[in-house]
This record gives sequence, C-alpha cells and structure tokens, in this order.
Amino acid sequence: MSDKSVKITLVRSIHGRLKNHQACVRGLGLRRMHQTVEVKDTPENRGMINKINYMLRIED
Repeated sequence: MSDKSVKITLVRSIHGRLKNHQACVRGLGLRRMHQTVEVKDTPENRGMINKINYMLRIED
C-alpha cells in the first residue's frame, strides 16, 4: 500500500477555515489554489484528506 500514491488538488481557499483544516492542507504539501501534489497513500495522509475532502479534488 505504501507504494501507491494519490493526486490531490486544492480547489477551495483555506482563508477563513478552521486552523486544523489549514494545517492539514499544509501537511499535505499544498501551498496555493489549483496546485496538484502527489502524496503516498498512507493512513495518516488519508485521514488528512478525509478531513478536508470538501476543499480537494482527489484522483487515485
């Protein structure tokens, strides 16, 4: 499972969001709107993705 990855794109702004949601965005390596990053599919990353899924576009 650790060799798999997930592509995520930030599609909503982090301004005005909860601090821990902003921290999840930063923790996933996203810095700006419409930026796409590829992260490993680990339980830790999945937890952050699930918490802020309303702000992301997710591609497996």
